Order: sequence, then C-alpha cells, then structure tokens
Amino acid sequence: MKILAIESSCDETSAAVVEKRTVLSNIIATQIEEHRIYGGVVPEIASRRHTEAISRVCDLAVEEAGIKYTDIDAVAVTFAPGLIGSLLVGVNFAKGLSAALEVPLIPVHHLRSHIAANYLVHKELEPEFLCLLVSGGNTVIAEVTDYTKFKILGQTNDDAAGECFDKTARCMGLSYPGGVMLDKIATISDTQKYPLPFPKCSKEYDFSFSGLKTAVINTVHNAGQKGEEIDIPVLCATVRQRVCDMLITNTIKAAEDYGYRKIAVAGGVSANSELRKRMVEECRNKGFSLYFPPLEYCSDNAAMVGAQGYYEYLSGNTADFSLNAVATLDINYD
Repeated sequence: MKILAIESSCDETSAAVVEKRTVLSNIIATQIEEHRIYGGVVPEIASRRHTEAISRVCDLAVEEAGIKYTDIDAVAVTFAPGLIGSLLVGVNFAKGLSAALEVPLIPVHHLRSHIAANYLVHKELEPEFLCLLVSGGNTVIAEVTDYTKFKILGQTNDDAAGECFDKTARCMGLSYPGGVMLDKIATISDTQKYPLPFPKCSKEYDFSFSGLKTAVINTVHNAGQKGEEIDIPVLCATVRQRVCDMLITNTIKAAEDYGYRKIAVAGGVSANSELRKRMVEECRNKGFSLYFPPLEYCSDNAAMVGAQGYYEYLSGNTADFSLNAVATLDINYD
C-alpha cells in the first residue's frame, strides 16, 4: 500500500511516499531562513509559504518515489494539532488529491506521527512501549498500547521543553531555531555558577518548564543591569542539563513503575545531543531497550505521517471531505 503523506503543521512543507514502514521518498521545503529574521515562526508567513510550496513538494515526492499519482493508494495528512493556517493548507490540498485520485483520505494526529518516526528505522519496534514525546509544542510521556491507542502518564503543565530551549536561547541572543543553536554552543554546565530550579509537580510524571525559563531570563537580565558578562556557552549547557534532568528522571521512573523495558524518544527535541547521550547511558544501566529516530526524522516530516497513516488506515480511521484542521487536540481524540 503506497501512501502519499503531507505534513504542514508548522513551518515545514513536506510530502512523502511511504509503503507500510518503508520510505520511498521524503521531500521537505523548509522556511527556517525566512523566519530567522523574526526570531521565530510567523504564522501568516508560514501558511503563505505552504500554499506556494505544497504542489511542487508533492510532485517531487511522487517523482522521487519512481511512481505516478495513479499508483497512490491513499492520502494521509496531518490535521491536528498545529498552527491552524498551516494545517488548513495541507488538509485542503490532501482533500483535493483524495477526491481527484479517488483514494481514501487518512487523518493523522501530529504527535502520533512523531512516535511513528521510530517505525521507519526500527522495524522490530512494536507496541507496547513507553514513549517520551518532546518537542517545541509538547512534552508527553505516553504508553503506546497499540499503534493507534495511547495513554498519557505525564505531560507539561505549562511550557514544553522545546519552548523552554527556544525562549531561553532567544533571551541569550541566539538565532532561530534557538534550541538547535543552544545545543550547538553549549560547553560544560555549572550549576554553582548558574543555579537553576528543578520544578516539581503534584502529579508524579508531569513537567513544568516555565519556572526554569523565567529563572534563565532573570539571570540574563540581572547580569545586564549590573553590567556583568554572561558566559553564554556555560549557561546554555546548564539549561540543557537541567531540562534533560527533568525529562530523563520522569521517563525512567515511569518505565520502572509501569514495568516497561522498551522506551522510545520522539519529537524535535529528541535530536538534542545530551538527551540522546544520557538516555543511552541510563537505559543501558537499567537494561532497557531504547529507540530514537535518526536526526532527519526528528523534526517535522511527511514520512512519519505516512508511517502512522498506514496504521490509522488499518484501524479504520479514514475521513470524508468534511475533515477540518484542528489547532489543539489530545492524542487520544477518538
């Protein structure tokens, strides 16, 4: 079954052709350089660029897969959550393709597809397993009980981990995308020089990153008011360490408490170098199997949408032409 998948939830216009868990093509048109001058994604600009790029990106995906549009068996599209204007471009284009090709339309939840990024390279990975899903908009620990069934054990009460990285990087004067730049220039952490909080939540596996973000912003502003220099690489490393402390502590504890021996990590922040290194060490020490997507599948891409779309189709999750984009939606929207 060949699925043409479309992803346009934020600022990447992507189309891919996926056959079950095998990627035949994966095309991404990025907008990073354009949004960099604003220090973050401008929603109106993002949706316009999706409109300009989506037809070309789909054509390239079909061409690179070595097939024709008539060989497509279904169209899968990210319909939630994300920037509403961006999502609408992908959803409406997918509906048009589905109608023209007379093939099923498969709605895919963005968080589910990030988890499915692991299926593309870890052919042996099957539910049940525990997943840390961490990105710019979401931080979730979820039980993956089946390909389309999930149970949230913990989530952020305020900011996502990726947002914390991005906002603290911005206050330190780093360019967009902040989390990526923070990871690149971080050196050695020093919690004595820059003591940062480790917020605790009332629910055991939940996260809170807003206090950490505020502490970093206050550290930078206070130094500026006193005319003091901030050691940016050290502060970056200290922020990264603290965020990873929180992510790893809660994930390992949830795995131990619920008896999981398989842990997957997914989402844009799964590309973070310290998170990957320390999770490998922790899981090795605990005897857990650990799965990360390769870097090209950590950020938003259509290949992961196609992988999840296959399992959505098998579970009977298809849509008619009334399908609409949704800005916020729980991973268990059924």
